[in-house]
Amino acid sequence: MMKGDRKYIVMFLLPAAAFLSIFLYYPFFKSMYLSFFRTKGFTTKTWVGLDNYVRMFSDDLLGAATLNTLELMAYVIIFQVGLALLLAILVDNITWGKGFFRMVFFFPVVISGTAIALLFVLFYNFQFGLLNTLLQDMGFDKVNWLSENMALKAVAIPTVWHYVGFYFVLFLTAMSKIPSDFYEAAKLEGITGIKKTFLLTIPLIMSDIKVVITLAITGTLKVFEFIFVLTRGQNDTEVLGTYMYKKALVDQNFGYGSTIAIYIVVFGVLLSLLANRLLKRDEITY
Repeated sequence: MMKGDRKYIVMFLLPAAAFLSIFLYYPFFKSMYLSFFRTKGFTTKTWVGLDNYVRMFSDDLLGAATLNTLELMAYVIIFQVGLALLLAILVDNITWGKGFFRMVFFFPVVISGTAIALLFVLFYNFQFGLLNTLLQDMGFDKVNWLSENMALKAVAIPTVWHYVGFYFVLFLTAMSKIPSDFYEAAKLEGITGIKKTFLLTIPLIMSDIKVVITLAITGTLKVFEFIFVLTRGQNDTEVLGTYMYKKALVDQNFGYGSTIAIYIVVFGVLLSLLANRLLKRDEITY
């Protein structure tokens, strides 16, 4: 690499580095700094050392929010990633119309999460909601879709639907890169249909599956708008994102809210490492 090239590389990297520093690294280290204080609003700030972290481990509400987040994460990994993979396999095996399906399935991704949540508010409304209207027309009783027993599952449905198309496009793109020679050789060996999917397609895109599962895990930790719009975190739907919001902005306890933010980051990193460890295997390269 010539010295002149380095100047241009640095010049093009500086805007990205500045953006990351301002909107990612600075808030993170600021949160880490605030986590050692007890705060009340923007004015009162008292050094407490590790007290916020000690409090965190005895916080029953944080434990409940963590369990709810894990349950929501299970729905996302099983249904969001699973459905995206299934749709990608089906579309990959058709000879025409891939562009159409790619556009249709990806469309929900470009819609605001808040707009989708408001749409599902209309679906779930007990008195006039679409779902209860259909049930009544069929002779069934109305259902409280946002009751304590059903609320988290009801919230999981729009959460899953929102990003299925994004992961579908990632899987379909990965499948399109598999050389056709592999499938031709498999066909000569009598490997077709469902056997081709499990013995060839899925092993060849395993690295992409790992990436998608990691994105699903970190994405679940950032879920906020669906919970906030649909339930406000009530009826056993409190997750880490909404609990951090309440502590930091509603209670104006920025110190403890920052501690929860650090906890979310560490928790997400550990879960991602665990997922990669569980999926670790010899990958087929091509």
